[in-house]
Amino acid sequence: MTDVPGTEARPRWRPARAAVLVAVFVCAACGLVYELALVALGSYLIGDTVGQASIVLGVMVFAMGIGALAAKPLQGRAAAAFAAVELLLALLGGLSVLGLYAAFAWLDLYAPALVATAFVLGLLIGAEIPLLMVMLQRIRAQTPGSAVADLFAADYVGALLGGLAFPFLLMPVFGQLRGALVVGAVNAVAGLALVLTVFRRDLGRRSRVALAAGSVVVALCLGYAYAVAHDFEVTARQQLYRDPVVHAERSRYQEIVLTRSVPVASQGVTDLRLYLNGDLQFSSVDEYRYHEALVHPVLGGPHRNVLVLGAGDGLAVREVLRYPDVASVTVIELDPAVVALARTEPQLRELNRGAFDDPRVRIVHTDAFGWLRTAGDRFDAVVVDLPDPDETATAKLYSVEFYALLRNVLADGARMVVQSGSPYFAPRSYWCIEESIRAAGFATRPYHVDVPSFGDWGFVLAAPDAVAPVLAVPADAPPLRSLDADTLRAAGSFPPDRRRVRVEASTLLHPRVLEYARAEWRSY
Repeated sequence: MTDVPGTEARPRWRPARAAVLVAVFVCAACGLVYELALVALGSYLIGDTVGQASIVLGVMVFAMGIGALAAKPLQGRAAAAFAAVELLLALLGGLSVLGLYAAFAWLDLYAPALVATAFVLGLLIGAEIPLLMVMLQRIRAQTPGSAVADLFAADYVGALLGGLAFPFLLMPVFGQLRGALVVGAVNAVAGLALVLTVFRRDLGRRSRVALAAGSVVVALCLGYAYAVAHDFEVTARQQLYRDPVVHAERSRYQEIVLTRSVPVASQGVTDLRLYLNGDLQFSSVDEYRYHEALVHPVLGGPHRNVLVLGAGDGLAVREVLRYPDVASVTVIELDPAVVALARTEPQLRELNRGAFDDPRVRIVHTDAFGWLRTAGDRFDAVVVDLPDPDETATAKLYSVEFYALLRNVLADGARMVVQSGSPYFAPRSYWCIEESIRAAGFATRPYHVDVPSFGDWGFVLAAPDAVAPVLAVPADAPPLRSLDADTLRAAGSFPPDRRRVRVEASTLLHPRVLEYARAEWRSY
């Protein structure tokens, strides 16, 4: 056939060819969403984003190569094989997040389940392109280079759509569980629509019956899973926590869970606990011990204008506001959902005494590192109450570069305090943080207190001076429950088996604190 532009009707093969490329586009988008869903789930449950991404991508790419080879014997019945692959991929991909969450909550088999899931999904995704190549060539023969170029162009553009849809559409609208199920349904529809329209004549009677039956099974499974997804998530989540879950949400940044125990008969009190991505942030029974030790020593110096990094629960801010001569408190908290919870949940609001409604408090929802790079204000005291450096995203907040930026916002005579983890359970992590602060030009005074919910917990008081700041309770301190002069003096002393260890500072390019934290906390 010879095409002369503008002289004849549109050839019949063009709509069929376009349909194949659209299917490639949609399937590529779905495949990338499956990958991102596995990585995101692992980062929420395990916390090691880089490790989870490496495992998922490495296993899936390897399996895709095997899948491409395994598709060779299927090329004789490419249309039927492609439809079967898409149905199976839709079912397993749609249920992948649900299955892995169950493996984590009940079976303690998350790592092997993740590898197996990534391998099977990669195997099926790898079989798609060879089969689609055969189907495209049956519509109209092309040179191998042209056919490959067309297929991969559609594949790469589809991957872009999947990469953007996952964080900006699927996660906010449907959440992880239902988002994967929706993508599975789209995957099945795209594959079946192509085969049952363009390639229906290639299907025998048995193939049509089998595909019809498979479609019904997949639709029922995905539909049922979608219907029960919420109840499943609630049940699985409760399995992970000792006390009843009274609030749970997944914000743009993290999973936020609040639990409340039944009253203890001997004490008559309830224990309210906040967890972010599964990590305990406080227990209402003993949080005062942590926050008094964190806040009051640093306020022994000037404290008219105070900067608080993190502390979205409002408990550290509560302690700062107990000083009437504090004129302003600027809070830099990344996640608005945590602050909203602290403002609206009755027991948490009672615990923080409505700190965020105080007119002296200004809240900025942004990344602390980025905010410090452009900050023009100066502060008399800085309280750094950030999540532990056991994830890639938080490790930069414990780097020499971060503390150097903090130094730039300190007024004359200012001091800062950094929550630094446990010198008992994670001594190298603790002393790495202290070393990083010193490497940024601060004189430091490490100290630690006992917080029953956490164990032995440490802090670093620092000042940009040649002499380390004095560790003492402020003369104008309000009544405290856990600190006095003798207690704080003892807090600056470390037992022989937990004194300073030789470690290197943590930097952006070499986040040693992350390496230390992962190695030390893995045992607990």
